[in-house]
Amino acid sequence: MNISGDELEVVIERKKIKNIYFRINENRQIYVTCPRLVRDKEIYKLLADNKKSLEKMYKKVLNDNAKFAKVMLLGKELEYVYSKKIAFKDRTAYGPSIEAINLYLERKSLKVFQDRLNIIADTFNNLPKFRLRIRKMKSRWGVCNRGSMTVTLNSLLIHKRVFLIDYVIVHELSHWSHMDHSAAFWREVEAHFPEYKKARKELRD
Repeated sequence: MNISGDELEVVIERKKIKNIYFRINENRQIYVTCPRLVRDKEIYKLLADNKKSLEKMYKKVLNDNAKFAKVMLLGKELEYVYSKKIAFKDRTAYGPSIEAINLYLERKSLKVFQDRLNIIADTFNNLPKFRLRIRKMKSRWGVCNRGSMTVTLNSLLIHKRVFLIDYVIVHELSHWSHMDHSAAFWREVEAHFPEYKKARKELRD
């Protein structure tokens, strides 16, 4: 299917579900999941009817791919120099590839996030005892889980500005008081992070 001048492969997976979902993955494929009895003709009509949405998704995928063609640490681009071993010095990242360095940063992100969380948690009252985890996620920057008493942050945040990391932490800590996105929840977020709207917009771009 032609999206913004590029021909993208359509991959269809049928499951025991009720609705049709589609997205464009990092391999630049239009990935469709749908009920088992839905015909290809119906799927392609749905894609054609939602071409503008697909173009918007594709633009985001291209932008994300461009971001990972460079080493980003806390919102700052580091110069890349090839080396067999990963090391950092004077705003320069050394390593076997940009991908390897970014993956290394993501795996080491827990300490950075924990340090920021410790500072921000002091501004909250009556937080329960919980653990901080990291995980690479595709659709969320953070998750607050009462069942496991954990807060999980997306390891990709290590590439973002501290301003944005702090917002995600505030967002998730606010969920301990409000496990929804009600007006009361956003008032709690704003009390700890007045520029939350700016941060939300930046994370969506």
